[in-house]
Amino acid sequence: MSSEAMVGASSPLSKDELISFIQSIILNENQQEMDPFYVLDLGALNPLFQTWTQNLPMVQPFYAVKCNPNPVFLKQLAALGAGFDCASHAEIESVLSLGVSPDRIIFASTCKPESHIKYAAKVGVNLATFDSICELEKIKKLHPSCSLLIRIKAPQTSNSTKFGALPDEVKPLLQASKAANLQVIGVSFHIGSRSGINLNALEDAMASAKTIFETAIQLGMPEMNVLNIGGGFKSGPNFTDEAAFAVKVALQKYFPNQVGLTIMAEPGRFFAKEPFTLVTNVIGKRVRGDIKEYWINDGIAGSMKFLQYDNVICTHLLANNGSSNNPTSKGVKTYDSTVFGPTCDAADMVLEGFQLPDMEVGDWLVFHNLGAYSSCLGSDFNGFKTSAIPTFLAHLHNKNSS
Repeated sequence: MSSEAMVGASSPLSKDELISFIQSIILNENQQEMDPFYVLDLGALNPLFQTWTQNLPMVQPFYAVKCNPNPVFLKQLAALGAGFDCASHAEIESVLSLGVSPDRIIFASTCKPESHIKYAAKVGVNLATFDSICELEKIKKLHPSCSLLIRIKAPQTSNSTKFGALPDEVKPLLQASKAANLQVIGVSFHIGSRSGINLNALEDAMASAKTIFETAIQLGMPEMNVLNIGGGFKSGPNFTDEAAFAVKVALQKYFPNQVGLTIMAEPGRFFAKEPFTLVTNVIGKRVRGDIKEYWINDGIAGSMKFLQYDNVICTHLLANNGSSNNPTSKGVKTYDSTVFGPTCDAADMVLEGFQLPDMEVGDWLVFHNLGAYSSCLGSDFNGFKTSAIPTFLAHLHNKNSS
């Protein structure tokens, strides 16, 4: 299945226009059963970027590539002016291949393989994070000119100990970096989660960062000038009213009018979630009492692994001839339904207790807003190759595009 490029889309397609585009793909394939596919509406990215810049103009977004590394999506982000949060050789290489300057990349893994550090040094990626003595030693040996951000574990965040220096570890790490003649130019933290920004933790994290800025000066180090507030941001009305507002209040309290301060963030799902739509084919059906059970050709082992943590809404059913039926529309008779993925894993259940119209094999289920941590987390379990799912770039002939 080939993809069509329409990189110049300036506005998002309406829901009806998107469904019309999906129908055209189904009908053009001229077959009742087809592999799952994604649709990417690049026009949906532009208002998201505008929302970010309007509400947080002082915070430069460095998109977290791990969230969705689709190259056309990355290219559009680059054209809009985003930087990139990369965590590996492969992610850095993919971003550089788009013509992005290495100074728009942060190597944001706190534990990096030595070969990846060598590669970053070779290609000129000169900003990275760390949270241990071991990492300082590797960077001293392999990339001593790299500027560094000390990542701290923010208070009131998850119980995981994987990322971030603890409060009593910060001063020894700064002392070690000074002794090694490494340049620690700022602080990084992450107060987000799958459910969004932990607003209660934000002020504490900002306060901790401010203290570290002051500690560096006390140790005779150059004044820090970079603050990285991490990711976890979600799009939607709460971004403006809650997350962006809280960030601005905390910045004003702890870093008011600080000359020369660069503020950055690492949003992922904020940009990636809405532009992507997953289209799946119904491949099986069973009725048990009042419950209708269906199988589709993508699932938890594939694009929907994140459903173990988040909820998803299926908003459209397309019959095998491409005609549309919205399960949320008034007057559509629905049934208590279960939807399974295609694999032999008993846990491969996509939806349970969900209201859906009666479906048949060959029909289609459309899942909107499925761009964040979807295909990139999938496996090839049972031979269902998530990595082979194609992406079509949405466009309509009556849309202004180039």
